[in-house]
Amino acid sequence: MTRQHYGWVVVAAAFTLMLVGFSAAYSFAAFFGAFEAEFGASRGDIALVFSVAAFLWFLSGAPAGMLADRYGVRRIALIGVFLLALALWLGSRAQTLGVLYATYSIGVGLGVGLTYVPSIGAVQPWFGANRAFASGLAVAGIGAGNIAGPVLAAWWIALFGWRGAYFALALFVLVLGGVAALAIRETEHRATGIPPGVPLGAAVKTAPFWLLFASLVLSCIGLFVPMVHLGPYALDAGYSAAQGVTLVSLIGLGSLLGRFTIGGPADRLGRVPSLAAMYAGLGAMYLVWWTASAYWVLALFAVVFGVCYGAYVALLPTIVMDLYGPRSVSGIIGCLYTGCGVGTLLGPWLAGVAYDSMGSYQLPILAGAAFSFGAAACVLPLVHGKRQAFHSG
Repeated sequence: MTRQHYGWVVVAAAFTLMLVGFSAAYSFAAFFGAFEAEFGASRGDIALVFSVAAFLWFLSGAPAGMLADRYGVRRIALIGVFLLALALWLGSRAQTLGVLYATYSIGVGLGVGLTYVPSIGAVQPWFGANRAFASGLAVAGIGAGNIAGPVLAAWWIALFGWRGAYFALALFVLVLGGVAALAIRETEHRATGIPPGVPLGAAVKTAPFWLLFASLVLSCIGLFVPMVHLGPYALDAGYSAAQGVTLVSLIGLGSLLGRFTIGGPADRLGRVPSLAAMYAGLGAMYLVWWTASAYWVLALFAVVFGVCYGAYVALLPTIVMDLYGPRSVSGIIGCLYTGCGVGTLLGPWLAGVAYDSMGSYQLPILAGAAFSFGAAACVLPLVHGKRQAFHSG
């Protein structure tokens, strides 16, 4: 198989790794009600199970990327798949919410971190002109997981209860993720010397790195609030649990659309301006959610929110490659994603705390809008200087 053709195998493997990892993560929305009933906990405490997991997968992205740069993405991805399956199996046996923190939160967090950043980093050097398109296809696995995870979990919860559903998810992750981890690999640059580009230590001293970092912190404070709370919000509004799960899956559908379609327009209009537009789009959608009353408006919010979310996740790795080249791309992406971890640790948990104290999600929704517009403002200075770091490195 030629180098060009195997690049698409790497894209498929990365897609699959993200599909299984984020199916495990985003299935959480379907389990929210079961955890309320099982453990009698507040929404803030339950949301913290997801927040800690998301914080860890973003925090572990930096060391995972550096490990993949040094030891190879296949080894790191295999470890990640094993941790994901183990976490789900142990979570199925949890008798307290604290045990879920120690099993699901830690295991899923580390497992996603070890598969996500190394996988998307491995895709970048295989492509030149089609990089944004290939990256979009790969990270579409996150959107597919956002669709499949809640739907599969709701189905398996109805059949087996929430504990059996976690066991089924563990098998799903182990089999499908294991095959994908064995298929993924890097380009041959390890055998031919150090690739061009900026080393990690130099990258973190540049202004573009910190502007992107700040944009990720701000955007992610609100980004995962609907992933966790849209289901309970729908129940509070008088809709069924199935309708709530459907809204979360519609975010995944929109995310798929965004990841698949952003590459071409972004290559023509500019990747950094496109990123700013997607951040602003998230802010506008929070305002739609804030004013929504009819279910179809909530569905519209979910799809368009997902499009903006999916597009910006697809754009970020290509912008990093533009800025810094292939030398330390996985490590740089991983360090940037620690900003997502900070935002995600705070957002869903604080939204739950706000609901517990105020009986409403109105304040968290408005805060999500404000932070998203702030993220857009952070990247605007990069619009005319996005290649500066690579050329000066």
